[in-house]
Amino acid sequence: MVKELKNLPGIGDKTAEKLTEAGYNDLMSIAASSVGEICDAVGVGEGTAEKIIESARSTVEMGFDTADTIYEKRKQIGRITTGSKNLDNLIGGGGVETGSITETHGAYGSSKSQLAFQLVVNVQLPKDKGGLEGKALFVDTENTFRPERIEQIAKALGLDPQKTLKNVFVARAYNSDHQLLLIEKAKEKVKEGNVKLLIVDSLTSLFRSDYSGRGELAPRQQKLNRHLHELQRFSEVYNLAVYVTNQVMARPDVLFGDPTSAIGGHVLGHAATFRLYLRKSRDQKRVAKLIDAPSLPDSETVFKVTDEGIRD
Repeated sequence: MVKELKNLPGIGDKTAEKLTEAGYNDLMSIAASSVGEICDAVGVGEGTAEKIIESARSTVEMGFDTADTIYEKRKQIGRITTGSKNLDNLIGGGGVETGSITETHGAYGSSKSQLAFQLVVNVQLPKDKGGLEGKALFVDTENTFRPERIEQIAKALGLDPQKTLKNVFVARAYNSDHQLLLIEKAKEKVKEGNVKLLIVDSLTSLFRSDYSGRGELAPRQQKLNRHLHELQRFSEVYNLAVYVTNQVMARPDVLFGDPTSAIGGHVLGHAATFRLYLRKSRDQKRVAKLIDAPSLPDSETVFKVTDEGIRD
């Protein structure tokens, strides 16, 4: 890949090596970067950074395409089954798709994290069984990751628990800045090979903690917006699935219906490709409602959480 970068006008051997070390392994990742990011990564001035980006953009196709070309590209998108056919069908059939952000929100106990655990196991399944034969990254912001649950789900699917655990890379985030940094670290893991899923559980917890009060709302949303755009670009450049869980807040002004509302506001609403609202029902049952999707109508379905994982 260094050789490919060296061929770009204005990029020397040392610059190409620095770009590679910083995680810029292909031309698209450079072309999609900002001037400031290249400056920080390589230690060059803005003028040089602009030339590097322009060289990459002139090499890769970043202009307009016809709709049939986009349609062919979308055939490269993979899907990871949720373990429930009802839930898979709700989000278009096949499960959580790569190149997109799938967000679930709901009260505690609504199985947002349970779905995350199921996905990090299912992504390792063969393609004919709803997986992508890949590895998973898990950013844990609330200390909710439990390897014991991964082991339990893996056994239920006939997978080797130890091998399954070795294919899940976990990082604990302690504040919102650390959370953003871990996405940069995630790029390094992706270049090691075969990562097909990134989990952030939960996306908004640390932002709520670091920016409390109405006076902090604007900076919080700006920072969250940057984070979401980074996740969006991450999913598209590397064609992997991004699944994020989100918290909710109570709205006392709502007199009729469900008084809960997702954290993150319109910033998150516009960034997530698929949005699901999960809530508890009787016994092991959970109700999933599709709030937003590019080509699907609002709908809902029922699934259950068992000892073996997510099921119909």
